[in-house]
Amino acid sequence: MLAAIRRLVVLVVLCSALTVVASVALGLLAGASLDRAVSVGFYGLGCFLMVSGFFVGNRGPARVKSETAGSTMLPIPGFGSRRLRWATLDEQHETINNSAVFIILGLILVLIGVVVDSHHSLV
Repeated sequence: MLAAIRRLVVLVVLCSALTVVASVALGLLAGASLDRAVSVGFYGLGCFLMVSGFFVGNRGPARVKSETAGSTMLPIPGFGSRRLRWATLDEQHETINNSAVFIILGLILVLIGVVVDSHHSLV
């Protein structure tokens, strides 16, 4: 459990650092104040990660059996029969775990954005 928390902290710090750098650069280009650009960056990335986590978690139980296309009557690439298989239990657990990581990381980044945001006072 301690190792998982350590990995989450590293992930939060890395995402926060990248968000601050990208937000400052975009904020300078847009002429926004520094604290507002950083808070909006945290809000944006946090919301994106939460929505991504929702869609990752709603992935169905079917997986593509192989990457090679099956025989088709249409000469159009990308259309035709795809061979599907049921996801293994490990793949289903991985999907749920990835979804949880995206949603938790997104929530943490939104909370950091709330703390950083000087536009609205917490107290």
